[in-house]
Amino acid sequence: MLLQTSGDVLHLILALCIAILTFFLCWALYYFISSVQRIHRVLKKIETGVDKAEALIDLIKSKVHSGASYFMMASEIIKKVSELAKNRYAKKTEEKKTGKKKK
Repeated sequence: MLLQTSGDVLHLILALCIAILTFFLCWALYYFISSVQRIHRVLKKIETGVDKAEALIDLIKSKVHSGASYFMMASEIIKKVSELAKNRYAKKTEEKKTGKKKK
């Protein structure tokens, strides 16, 4: 017979407890690894989203910067055109006062 003394029963129960403990540790390790994989996937998606947002922000910055330079050029052109118009108006007003045309 297999169980002749109380020591044999103790060893059998200890072996059974170790087997059950090993099963639950493997089960917990499986779920832990599965959770870490999910977290890794989510972090990868977040990183991809952040990279896209950074690229969009860089694009917007470059567009705003180039737009600002275009605005500065346009304002200079408008300033020059307004000065020319003002000079012509002043010249015409002066011609009307003196009654002569200047060349």
